[in-house]
Amino acid sequence: MIFVKEKKSRIAIVGANGFVGRNIRKFLSRNEISVASLTRTKYPHLKYETNIRYSDLDQKNLIAKLKNYDALIHLIGQGTQSADVTYEDVNVELTKKIVQLCKNAKIRKIIYISGFGVSKSTTFGYFISKFKAEQEIIRSGLDYTILRASYIIGNNDPLTKNLNKQIKSGSIIIPGSGSYRLQPISVNDVAKVILVSITNKQFLNKIVDLVGPQTITFENFIKKFIKKRAKIKKIDLEKAYHTALNQPRNAIYGLDDLNILVGDFTGNHKKLEQLCGFKLTPLKEIL
Repeated sequence: MIFVKEKKSRIAIVGANGFVGRNIRKFLSRNEISVASLTRTKYPHLKYETNIRYSDLDQKNLIAKLKNYDALIHLIGQGTQSADVTYEDVNVELTKKIVQLCKNAKIRKIIYISGFGVSKSTTFGYFISKFKAEQEIIRSGLDYTILRASYIIGNNDPLTKNLNKQIKSGSIIIPGSGSYRLQPISVNDVAKVILVSITNKQFLNKIVDLVGPQTITFENFIKKFIKKRAKIKKIDLEKAYHTALNQPRNAIYGLDDLNILVGDFTGNHKKLEQLCGFKLTPLKEIL
């Protein structure tokens, strides 16, 4: 896939050093797109990339550094919470700061990676915070694209790291029946979708499900993933939740992981393909 018009874009990324951020930066660099990566730590930058360090997103000096950027990709998110750091602190309050930064720096477009399954009717704290973050962006007056992401799969993604760690122990745990479904999407496809969403007017002010082309039960996903490298062990779902609640350090799946897994969320990948103009990578090529 060749991009031409996008080469003139200048794109800022917040949360640039996470799994998705690292892959997006590499993709944009390969396509000769100027990137400003906002991070708290310094790391070797890629070609066409500027590393902007910050301690707080409301620092005034960030405004001048981002003045001529066309879009900002918002990747910061909190998947677990504690007494010290809550979903509200990160997913909502930092989104407010990012929205204000865009306004101050006159960045016209924001792309936000939200969660697949987020809705107004949810009662799950993580999804509530993501929904509230979405609303902050929608009300901001900025051009936006909100991408509600399913499991994003690629080299060293969080789910893969968890499963590989389990494989080393000789068995992979499936909480409950394993019949709940996933719709994994390639991180390379995610990078392409994000770039297209910046320049394609069809994505303007839309909420889009960021899902892969195949729906698969968690059990079948595990079977394809392990390729007979380990045994599969099912445990009672109640037991999995009990461990996650009372012994979080010993839990293979955290409370929030379990809530997302058993949510059984599925979406329309064909709508995403129509908007993007390219076919999504089949699951067999991702694994």
